[in-house]
Amino acid sequence: MPHLFATSDLHVTHEGNGPILDDVVPETPGDWLLVAGDVAERAEAVIGTLKTLRERFAKVVWVPGNHELWTTKNDECQLRGQARYEYLVEQCRAIDVVTPEDEFPVWRHGPRPLTIAPLFLLYDYSWRTPEAEGKSLEEALRQAREAGVVCTDEYFLHPDPYPSRQAWCEDRLKISTGRLDAIPEDHGTILMSHWPLHRHPTAPLYWPEFALWCGTTKTEDWHLRYRAEIAVYGHLHIPRTTEADGVRFEEVSLGYPREWRKRARGPVPLRRILWPS
Repeated sequence: MPHLFATSDLHVTHEGNGPILDDVVPETPGDWLLVAGDVAERAEAVIGTLKTLRERFAKVVWVPGNHELWTTKNDECQLRGQARYEYLVEQCRAIDVVTPEDEFPVWRHGPRPLTIAPLFLLYDYSWRTPEAEGKSLEEALRQAREAGVVCTDEYFLHPDPYPSRQAWCEDRLKISTGRLDAIPEDHGTILMSHWPLHRHPTAPLYWPEFALWCGTTKTEDWHLRYRAEIAVYGHLHIPRTTEADGVRFEEVSLGYPREWRKRARGPVPLRRILWPS
């Protein structure tokens, strides 16, 4: 019987992370893999890695992280914003990797069907520190800069053709809500996204100001609203299992070598999140 695995933030082009991809392997021929973003920055590396994983697993489901959406000078693909996302979706379809634009797959190896919903949502700067709550975005960003925190997205993640990342996020929320509302009511869900859907996983952040770039208040009830059994995410590089309202949240990131080398268990590039009952 198959198992459901998940991973994120493989950052395969970082020195020390590339060889770890060899450890991302299934236990049975029917195993599925969820990839919750930040495979790499360069489009070629993203697609090449996903192709390798698809050759190993029976099904691979991917959502983009912020790093996939960066447009950097050392990437042959210079597409920006929505055009870059659409290009990655097109390339994933060519190698049979499921994206947020495809039909949601259903996991049927448990007590009830679980629709796996890959979500591309971004963030809207609504997760604020107490000092920034109720203030303008400009003031919240000023406070973050003063604390020494500026996400690299501000330089490389372009929202084109949207006027802002917030506007792009708002559109993605509308698209995703429509698709989630259409899931049969007798199905549970596994909600997978790069950015966490709920604020609680950001509590351990060393720099709380970084939460600005981590999600949106508009998804805080989605784990209940859409009958989630598990919410899978990455981005924070704080791999752990938590719970909110009786729903399991799984942060499945590998992270950077400077992070996983500090952990007693070392690098953990693959997490089993479901197995047949």
